[in-house]
Amino acid sequence: MKTNTRLKQTIIIGAVVLLVAFLFTRDVKSLVKPKEETTNVPASGQLTTSTAQEISLSEVSTTGKNVIGSALATEITSLETAFKAASDEDKLKEAQLLAQKWDDVEQPVPSALYLEIIANKEETLNNWLNAGLRFMKAYDITRDSVLQPALLQKANAAYTKALNLDSTNTDAKTGLGITIVNGMGMPMQGIAMLLEVVKKEPRNIKANMSLGTFAIKSGQFDKAITRFNDIIAIKPSPDAYFYLATAYENLGKNKEAVSAYLNSKKLAANPTLSTFIDKRVAELKEKI
Repeated sequence: MKTNTRLKQTIIIGAVVLLVAFLFTRDVKSLVKPKEETTNVPASGQLTTSTAQEISLSEVSTTGKNVIGSALATEITSLETAFKAASDEDKLKEAQLLAQKWDDVEQPVPSALYLEIIANKEETLNNWLNAGLRFMKAYDITRDSVLQPALLQKANAAYTKALNLDSTNTDAKTGLGITIVNGMGMPMQGIAMLLEVVKKEPRNIKANMSLGTFAIKSGQFDKAITRFNDIIAIKPSPDAYFYLATAYENLGKNKEAVSAYLNSKKLAANPTLSTFIDKRVAELKEKI
């Protein structure tokens, strides 16, 4: 029995990670991305401050330039030179250019670091929200187990500062709740924050998606099904249908799972995901 449960959990994690990798790298909107478990970010424990390392802007810049091509790398080097030479008064503008440029080339780590520089220079709610959002995007993308905890800590710090500026802001509370559940505190504390957001804003997609994926990861499939059906009623998306299908599948509701998978495939309209779903659907139909 325990072996079967463990096998199911492995399948769940594998399916979710595959979807995450697929959807995120293909810029599917509204995706909430759960994590692979790593040795540095315990799934149910607390990430201590000593586990994270500082992020070197110089190092992540070099890494980013290695994957974007020489022309873009040269352009960014010119911007970095201008940033370093700029007066304190002009550094904000130069940092904004670099944050945008790194984001344009899908390199969220250096982009987030420049947004953090901006937020430290100009401490507004939006600046800290932007920094937190970009750090979470970087955290979701990276598979670097050393970099992940540092990114999560920075996201947590950014959302904490945003919430300090406006304790009623639901974006800040949602972001902070997600970082806590992912390792920056006791998971239930983060879940309570997300539930508080949903109570105030029942149609908040991001908070609902986070609660749904956490329900799946904790094996609460009935709760996940309710959550994702509610989300789909508000705004159907390929990821919501995929997670719904995963929850149905794990309850043995294969007919419902097939329907949800096919809806995910239809909305995503991507050959790679279609191939995976077609295989999954064929396997499930044999059980119906």
